[in-house]
Amino acid sequence: MKTKYFGAVLIIFTVLFNCKKEADKKELLAVNTAVESKKSSQPLSQEFKDYWYAGDAEISSYKLEQARYGEMREGRVVLIYVTEDFLPEMQVKADYKTEKNVPVLKLNATKNFNTGIYPYSIMQSTFYPVANNQHAIKVSSSMQEWCGHVYAQLNNKEQFNIMSHSYFQGEADETFKLDKAILENEIWNQLRINPKSLPTGNIPIIPSFEFTRLKHIDIKAYDAEAVLSESSYTINYKNLDRTLVINFNAIFPHDILSWEETFTSGGKTLTTKATKLKTIKSPYWQKNSNQYEVLRDTLQLK
Repeated sequence: MKTKYFGAVLIIFTVLFNCKKEADKKELLAVNTAVESKKSSQPLSQEFKDYWYAGDAEISSYKLEQARYGEMREGRVVLIYVTEDFLPEMQVKADYKTEKNVPVLKLNATKNFNTGIYPYSIMQSTFYPVANNQHAIKVSSSMQEWCGHVYAQLNNKEQFNIMSHSYFQGEADETFKLDKAILENEIWNQLRINPKSLPTGNIPIIPSFEFTRLKHIDIKAYDAEAVLSESSYTINYKNLDRTLVINFNAIFPHDILSWEETFTSGGKTLTTKATKLKTIKSPYWQKNSNQYEVLRDTLQLK
């Protein structure tokens, strides 16, 4: 009889504990969401408007030295920044301007390099509100190489909704949610709007989708230390043996001059480096005829 009574009490306690745990989780989520929504919009200076709303994209090319499989590879990176109107519910580019649209600074970051006989092509897209008052609304990443391709997407809803597809068995077709945290992907947009607003201190950060896929680690927040100086921003991931240093212009428009990423590759500690070659401003979407290929020469793209 006592055993049955004890068992019943244990079941009740377990149910109550789980309910309390779930309630605490929902409360924390509500707090995080409320805090994010309460942030005030950052006023846009005339300088910002003149630069980013002139009808052009900013295109910057970089010489790449990429660490992969314990060796260094040569390649190119291109960062394409452009402002556009974004639909907050559908989380896609808006075809028409309305009051419900969210103005974003979009970054399409492309990276190309070869590993022996076969090439890698990586692209990450981040849509970050120019109001600088919430996390990126959307992040997507794709990677192609001769073994196959992978794709991941984050949508900023009540939580971060993430879907991931991969040809690797352990990563195939995942859909899950994460509590909101700082995204490494959004740092590159936030820096261009106001580097002084970048988060600092000991904080959890979700590494870039590029890094998590190349290293085959979980997409989640990892403990990190972030340090901001006048013209550089450093993230040191304590449990990943990885450090990212972004060097930027302290003067507006705070263009990114170079970056270094140190991590273990093929059992060696190596440093990936990217150094700026050229920046142009252009409505590239209007320049798709052969006569404009000369602009690729300007950007020193092969």
